[in-house]
Parts: sequence; structure tokens; C-alpha cells
Amino acid sequence: MHTKTFVAAAVGLGLITLSACGSSDSGSGSDGQGSKTVTLVSHSSWAVSKDVLAAFEKDSGYKVKVLEDGDAGQAVNKAILTKDNPQGDVFFGVDNTLLSRALDNGLFQSYEAQGLDQVGADYQLDKDEHRVTPVDYGDICVNYDKQYFADHKLAPPATLDDLVKPAYKNLLVTENASTSSPGLGFLLGTAARYGDDGWQDYWTKLKANGVKVVDGWEQAYNEEFSGSAGGKAAKAERPLVVSYASSPPAEVIYADPKPKTAPTGVAEGTCFRQIEFAGLLSNAKNAEGGKKLIDFLISQKFQSDMPLNMFVYPVTEGAQVPAEFTAYGPAAKDPETMDPAKIAENRDDWVKAWTSLVLK
Repeated sequence: MHTKTFVAAAVGLGLITLSACGSSDSGSGSDGQGSKTVTLVSHSSWAVSKDVLAAFEKDSGYKVKVLEDGDAGQAVNKAILTKDNPQGDVFFGVDNTLLSRALDNGLFQSYEAQGLDQVGADYQLDKDEHRVTPVDYGDICVNYDKQYFADHKLAPPATLDDLVKPAYKNLLVTENASTSSPGLGFLLGTAARYGDDGWQDYWTKLKANGVKVVDGWEQAYNEEFSGSAGGKAAKAERPLVVSYASSPPAEVIYADPKPKTAPTGVAEGTCFRQIEFAGLLSNAKNAEGGKKLIDFLISQKFQSDMPLNMFVYPVTEGAQVPAEFTAYGPAAKDPETMDPAKIAENRDDWVKAWTSLVLK
């Protein structure tokens, strides 16, 4: 979902996260239905434990090659541009904010995954045609640096309304809604909260209050946000960032030594629910291998492995969520949501208006 993994630490934990990597045979990429290599194209947050992936490869007979392509928004746009000659067989990481764009452009072919009956109906947003399969969900939320607010004897913001107050001037960094899925999710959250007629007024106030916009999550969280491990190293100056409800457990789990409590918190009144999907690319060269891989992504083994690797929640019933994950990053209790049809109808116009309003 967006680059949430902390790569240096993840390597030490034996996760597969690197671009253009993963296990592969002597072939390069997907070169036909007879190939024993299946290629997964993803945003930069893809991660899986080596033993879990190895078990899939052994059981299926397919080797997995992973191609990571930046933030989800950028990855989806590139996949659409290359759909006639795709980079791989399966695309993972299109979410409910970008789903209609992918479907309207014919990015995926239909496939009803094995085990889909164990996936919650609320996550199946294309249940009639099965062009995408839900894999995970999470919440896009403003995170805050606990130490900053303690040092300044200032209560952290709790709601979207708080962010436009003078006390939080020049403290927030967010991602570009036209290039970043968390940036777009945050925009949609404000549209859900303030309505068609109110969200632009809200962003006018947010801009006047000094919000900073950067291209993607990696830059916002690891370079601009003072509460992250990367931000501390870079002496970042923004104690508020648009990230995820699951970012605090990542800060704890990857820290050495581990703190007793997370150094960052979540403003729960700022959250927007995100669902991520995988789909079999329309012109996949190895469609049979791609189908096996999609089945694997909603299997109990992968779904239970996913929370501590990609810091998202599973959608398959019965998948285990580790206690250390939920202790530091519980899902938002009442996140903003939006009907996919409304997103499809308004997203491009909203992004265009947002760009004109905020970036000019």
C-alpha cells in the first residue's frame, strides 16, 4: 500500500522488498504460457517473508519475479501506458481510489480466484466481473511525532478541523494527490468529510496554514516527517504527515532496541479507508502462473504473513493478525469512506481542482 516498509530493517528480517528482484529462474520475466517464471508488478511496499514465498514456489512450480515501480499512483499510470505489452503478469497495489481508472482502461482480465469465498464481501468492489481480487485494507491517516508535541506542550491534532488551526501552522506535510495514493486518499477523505461544496474551502484554509506537498510517501515520511526513523536522521522539521494508521507499529517493530510505546501516534479523526487489489493483467504472457499467484495472495499463509511485512490488514477470514501489530496500529474505528462510483465520477475533476488550488 504505498511504501510503508523500512527497507534497511526489512532486509535484516529476511523480507523480499527490493526492486526488480525476487526469485527467478534463468529466464527474464514472463515469456509465455510455458514459462515457469511469473512476474508481479507492484508499488514499492511489496514485501513477503522468504520462507512463505519459497513455499509457494515449491508448491506451484513457478518462480516469482518482482518489479517494483514507485508509489501506487505512479505504478498504476505506468501499467496503463504499457498495458498492450505489460511488464508482468499480475499487478498488485491498485486501490479503491484508483480502481475505476484501471478498470476503465481495460488493465485487467477477469479471474475468480480460488478462495475468494473466504474474502469479506465488503472488500469485493468488482464482484460481478472479478477483474481484481482484494488483498488487504488499511487507513490513510495523519501521523504525529509524540516527542515534538510533548516538547512544545501542545496537544496533537485529533481531527481534520484541527489541522487548519493556527496552532498547527507549518507542521503538516502531505503527498501530491495526482501522483500518490495516500495523497489522493487524504484528498478523498476531505471530500467525504466536507462534501462536494466544502472540500475546496477546507484546502484553501489548509494551504493558508502552511501545508507542504511533496511527490510521494517515501519523501514525506522518511525525509520530511520528524517522527520517523528517517526523519530523525535527516533532522526533519514537520511533526505531522499523511501516512497510515499502521505506521506506528512499523516504527516499533523495526527499531533496535524496541521502545515500549510507539514514538508516533495517529489522529483518528483524519482517516480514510483504503482497500488494495491484485489483478491479472489483460495481456499477461503467463496467465496461468498469474492465476496461481493471485490465489496465493489471498491464501491463509500469505494473508497471515502480510501484517508485519506490509503493515496492512488481511481480508481473508481467519487470517491471523499478530498482537504486536494490533497493539500499536489498530484499524481506525470510524474512517471516512466513499462509494467507488462516486470516486470514479469525481476523482479526476477533484484532482484537477486540487492541483490548481494547492500547487499554484
